[in-house]
Amino acid sequence: MSQPIEENVVWLTEEAYDRLQQELDHLRGPARTELAARIGEARDEGDLRENGGYHAAKEEQGKAEARIRQLEDLMRRAKVGEPAPGGDAVDAGMVVTVRFADDSETERFLLGSREVLAVDESVKKLDVYSPQSPLGAAIRGKKVGDSASYRAPNGRTVSVEVLAAEPFHA
Repeated sequence: MSQPIEENVVWLTEEAYDRLQQELDHLRGPARTELAARIGEARDEGDLRENGGYHAAKEEQGKAEARIRQLEDLMRRAKVGEPAPGGDAVDAGMVVTVRFADDSETERFLLGSREVLAVDESVKKLDVYSPQSPLGAAIRGKKVGDSASYRAPNGRTVSVEVLAAEPFHA
């Protein structure tokens, strides 16, 4: 069986981590300075109640600060690089191919974090399922050829067979 994973771990490639760090550095530095200057210029224009430029700059500042908090949280939870291969067992950080019992088609996806989609181009062509999702939790630790069942959000029991599992490579 695979090792228990931390509930909120975000698996990131080195490239994705670097891009997130650059975005965070930009938001903390040049972007903050630029927004503060825009707010100051708009404030100097007079009556703030009817100053559209001021309100737009303040709104943009709020969004930038929220993104900074989001990135800081994401970076704190990040595990960088390739996860240790879990042998032939399904684990977080692996690309998994499954077949649902009531369907002859297969589905290939990354068992990882959705946050990676926004920063890692190589993942955009893959669906991403969280290891904590019902499907993810059901297949973690399973080997190729194993079947698993889980309860879908609609209450139905879904059966799935693991066809392939390999470590994700960007």
